[in-house]
Amino acid sequence: MRLLCCAFLVALAVSAQAAELPAIRIGFIVPTGNEAGPAVAQSMRRAADMAIEDWTQKLGRPIDLLVREDQFDPRQAAVVAEGLVQEGVWGVVGHFYSSSSVPASAVYRQAGIPLITPTSTHPRLTGQGFDNVFRISGRDDQQAITAADFVLTQLKPRRVAVVHDETEYGRGLAETFIGALTKRPPKRVVLTEILSQGDKIFSLQVAQLKAAAPDVVYFGGIFREAAYLVRQMRQAGIRATFVSCDAVLDPEFVKLAGEEAATGAYLTFAPDPRLIESAWSLIRQYELRYGNLGPYVLYTYDAVGVLLHAIQIAKPADGSKGELRKVLRAIRARPYQGALGTLRWDKNGDLVNSPYVVYITKPNGKVQGWFDQLPTRSAEAGKTPK
Repeated sequence: MRLLCCAFLVALAVSAQAAELPAIRIGFIVPTGNEAGPAVAQSMRRAADMAIEDWTQKLGRPIDLLVREDQFDPRQAAVVAEGLVQEGVWGVVGHFYSSSSVPASAVYRQAGIPLITPTSTHPRLTGQGFDNVFRISGRDDQQAITAADFVLTQLKPRRVAVVHDETEYGRGLAETFIGALTKRPPKRVVLTEILSQGDKIFSLQVAQLKAAAPDVVYFGGIFREAAYLVRQMRQAGIRATFVSCDAVLDPEFVKLAGEEAATGAYLTFAPDPRLIESAWSLIRQYELRYGNLGPYVLYTYDAVGVLLHAIQIAKPADGSKGELRKVLRAIRARPYQGALGTLRWDKNGDLVNSPYVVYITKPNGKVQGWFDQLPTRSAEAGKTPK
């Protein structure tokens, strides 16, 4: 009995000590508007909350998640970043788009604050040479090369058209895709077109596509414009195979395009999480609590985990620049065992291993009800959750 009382008193003392510790403040930027889709934003917030719950227990101290919105505006992203610096965050998870992460990263670098992005994929983000930037996702050039390899080896077109939305993300994808095709003659790219993000009518672009008569149309951009474009292509009688990127792999793409127009589109994305054994436990927990898994749930969960795991190792006394250097060193020094498996980074903050695969859009797909991963040689292939 006396031993039980002593253990109880020790637990109370530890709990009281933890309660006296100041909260760890983490910035979290997630789009709440229509740019990324409300369902995607909600699923990312839920994943972050789950990670905070788990790490509050592991660290034995409170963690405050400061949720902010940058309105998909690079200038606003910098303003948000300045605000988080003033609020004394120990790290930031975000931003969603590369065009926001790039200017924000410079602000965080000045303050020595780690930035872990679950979704920003443009090569320029980690190409700046900043030591405070890390990404959980792959890079655009990697997924564009994956798309090009798939087009050349599986679709084998004679004529290819490329369309992008003029954003840094869409243009970068398109240029890398064209470059990969150009390296393997004969010449296949017969048309390059641009459209404006936010527009819904693409009569001019569709007319140009129809005249070019491509076998494949590759689009660099996000789901909204992709949906309107492919729908209008089909209405104009263009039967070219539609190939695009990770920002299009969203049920909203199917909803806006219509089932008939969207079916058969090929999209590059990370491997189906259901084929990753380390993700099974989180998937079960998430689906029991919230239902369908969003596309960036695992990435968000692991991004929060990477940051808090490093804080656990480094034990910074506060959020000062000198103390946060310890956190940055901890991220680089040790791999992180997360839902996505073993994560480790190169000198630029890119994942050492960041695979992309190809999905086909079809009714009753295993991912979000609409997308099925095509067969790969991955060691994880063929596995299903227990």
